Amino acid sequence: MNTLSHRFHEFGLVAPDVARADLPFAPCVRVGDVVYISGQIPERGEKITAIGKVGDSVSLEEAREAAQTCAANVLFWLDRELGGDLDRVVRVAKVTVYVNAVPEFDQISQVGNGASELFLKVLGERGDHARSALGMATLPLGVPVEVDAIVHVR
Repeated sequence: MNTLSHRFHEFGLVAPDVARADLPFAPCVRVGDVVYISGQIPERGEKITAIGKVGDSVSLEEAREAAQTCAANVLFWLDRELGGDLDRVVRVAKVTVYVNAVPEFDQISQVGNGASELFLKVLGERGDHARSALGMATLPLGVPVEVDAIVHVR
């Protein structure tokens, strides 16, 4: 069985561990063969790893790392939904990356690449996806990036 922790270990990455927040919605919902993963912020355990606005207090590289952490958290919830078996992923269908940036920051897509590259690294061609990357005026808790996804599974 291809687990998230195995895949992360294989690439020398630290596997995510996210605590479920006390919120009035689920971190992910499966409807048939589609899993919808709620927006994930850059957190490890209960610690937020990045705060600030991209193009001001957060650099492009820091934002890309935050996007990678968000994508790792998307995979964490997907792995839990699939009982620890990422082999059940058919394909990541759609990813949306929200970037809390100053109005003149024009590298939103580059921030999104941090998330996209992680999906491809962990899932190979099954991680190839359609994507939107959007600049936002603010995000929850002042984080620089949030990522959600829609994944086709079996």
